[in-house]
Amino acid sequence: MESYSRELSGLCTFESFEGIWPHYGFGTDQRELIQREFSRIKDITYLDHAGTTLFPESQIKRFYEDISRNVYGNPHSHNPSSRLTHDTVESVRYRILEHFNTTPEEYSVIFTASCTAALKLVADSFPWVSASGERSGSQFCYLTDNHTSVVGIRGVTGPKGVQTVPVSPQEVEARASKNHAAVHSGHECSVPHLFCYPAQSNFSGRKYPLSYVRGVQSQLLYPACEHRGQWFVLLDAASFVGCSPLDLKQHPADFVPISFYKMFGFPTGLGALLVRNNAAELLRKSYFGGGTAAAYLVEEDYFVPKSNVVSRFEDGTISFLDIISLHHGFDVLHKLTGNMVNIQLHTFGLARYSYIMLSCLRHNNGQPVAQIYCDNEFKDAAEQGAVLNFNLLDCHGQVVGYSQVDKMACLFNIHMRTGCFCNTGACQAYLSISNQEVRKNLQAGHVCGDNIDLVEGRPTGSVRISFGYMSTFEDCQSFLKFIINCFVDKPLRLDKERLVKLRSVAEASDELTSVSNGRTVSEGKYLNASDASVSQASTTEAVLKTKRNRGKDHTLTNIFIYPIKSCAAFEVTEWPLGPQGLLYDRTWMVVNENGVCLSQKRETKLCLIHPHICLASSALRLHASGMDPITLPLEATEENLNLRKCQSKVCGDRVQALDCGERVSVWLSTFLGKPCRLVRQSSDFSRDLKMGQDKGVCPATLSLVNEAQFLLINRASVALLLDHISNNFVILLFQTGPLE
Repeated sequence: MESYSRELSGLCTFESFEGIWPHYGFGTDQRELIQREFSRIKDITYLDHAGTTLFPESQIKRFYEDISRNVYGNPHSHNPSSRLTHDTVESVRYRILEHFNTTPEEYSVIFTASCTAALKLVADSFPWVSASGERSGSQFCYLTDNHTSVVGIRGVTGPKGVQTVPVSPQEVEARASKNHAAVHSGHECSVPHLFCYPAQSNFSGRKYPLSYVRGVQSQLLYPACEHRGQWFVLLDAASFVGCSPLDLKQHPADFVPISFYKMFGFPTGLGALLVRNNAAELLRKSYFGGGTAAAYLVEEDYFVPKSNVVSRFEDGTISFLDIISLHHGFDVLHKLTGNMVNIQLHTFGLARYSYIMLSCLRHNNGQPVAQIYCDNEFKDAAEQGAVLNFNLLDCHGQVVGYSQVDKMACLFNIHMRTGCFCNTGACQAYLSISNQEVRKNLQAGHVCGDNIDLVEGRPTGSVRISFGYMSTFEDCQSFLKFIINCFVDKPLRLDKERLVKLRSVAEASDELTSVSNGRTVSEGKYLNASDASVSQASTTEAVLKTKRNRGKDHTLTNIFIYPIKSCAAFEVTEWPLGPQGLLYDRTWMVVNENGVCLSQKRETKLCLIHPHICLASSALRLHASGMDPITLPLEATEENLNLRKCQSKVCGDRVQALDCGERVSVWLSTFLGKPCRLVRQSSDFSRDLKMGQDKGVCPATLSLVNEAQFLLINRASVALLLDHISNNFVILLFQTGPLE
């Protein structure tokens, strides 16, 4: 192990990054690209491109200019504007096939509402054969490392009597046939089977061999090698095509579902199923919508579908304007990056660098900072995508809950993804979660997508970062500095032996020294994590004192009320309690023009609004610098009995509220510089506390708080926090209020 200062600072220069991976950018200054096309992400570290990538501004401008110049009518009509739409859409279909190196003679493009809708289309229309008597039926086989939307196909196949076969990644080649002739011995069997696998795992970024397509189709690979019949392959390419080239001429999968927002960032709500024409002839559908019928009768069960594959499966009017926008997506993507190979090299390099650095970080006692979930060491872009999945560990080797990491990342404006990413199979495999534990976690209250990150100390999910073509080396730096500042027991150490193994460089540089000495980095956004006055020994002593003090009385030194959610505090010496905690605590909140709650994360100036409650006069008075004070009644009066009812959300919960009127709306909008309104929780609406309640006990009701009626903080925690805050990132906790 080497000490932090020289080893890490040398590795965190751009020159050292180029030594690790020379393929960065697209022939121009990457920072200039960001300034020109992605100015909205200034001061944001966006690392969730596997969730959705970001659209460039010129793409939207070109699309706007297009629909401003041209009149696009419904493509089911035959007037000039409708023909223009039809022709433009057909041009887009061809452009999509060209992008994947195939032709209309080989594939058809069926537009859907999403990648999931494309998968459902296959599930509903595949010619499944039920097993009966001595006749074997179809098999629905899928790799266990698959998205929920793929696994969900079994909801269709199960009732049809189709056998479901989950296949582990190790089995595909390990159980492959050694004798091709033996596979096809005996009489021919025409029973159709479907094997589904992802080109890239949306959990870990692992790329599965595209050669599996022909291997399964030719029945050389498992499970096709053990079951006679006609095997079709569904290649889930949604995660793959965002940063990697896909050649369907070389790897002719029968069904390829994709999502365009993962490629271009816009439009959302549009996907497609690329289907081989010879496989499309086998598909059968029951429902028929507008535009799909060659003829049908109303009074008889008579329906003849259109002969064209696309026309048969695109029910109703397609989202033609969104489809037309894809033209500009392809144009701008090519202009900015050149091709998908360039994107793959650029994004893989950033992921590789982040992997190397994170995997070499060690706490002061030598324990690793992170457990990374992958099947390789990021050596080859053909085997690994631009995705890094991990959990952080404390200095004792215990997992830090992903929810805690996510909340801290939000404070630093770092956007990442946490949980299981709609891939339970991969989550179970990498985190060693048994089927029994999944059921047990559900009984403990954990469901997919919530923030219960640990159950009995074991993780229920992980943290994922992912890169796009607009990602920069500075994004990697911001991410690593965040990890070091917030989650590493100082002084930081590096695993030099591992660095050598990964062929990293270790040049001396002073660029990252600022992290170790607590100076600000990148416009003063980062906390000082190494200048803390509390040492390991003093921390241990404090813990021992806490243990000795258990059972003793504690003194409440300060009481703070936050009448308006995310605005400044109102300190009192005594205060009445209500059914939702401290009376009038977070009874009001500020929302934007669409009714979405504003917090300090979105609007920092909220902390400058100072509410004051006078119980004697039953009034709420708001103060802000440069503004005349404004007074509101605490309760409904004859003057405001007709307040408009509205709805909003707090922490995912729907809440009913009353709009407090135009006068205070104008006051807030003037001060914040954007349209907004003040609402208060409706008195006839109740919201219950979800977690931490004993069974059989009536749950506590909540105001507009996030999770609980009260928040207790001890002075030691406040002192420790203040010691960690740099001079250029000052948070006056009791003056600005909690960042809700």
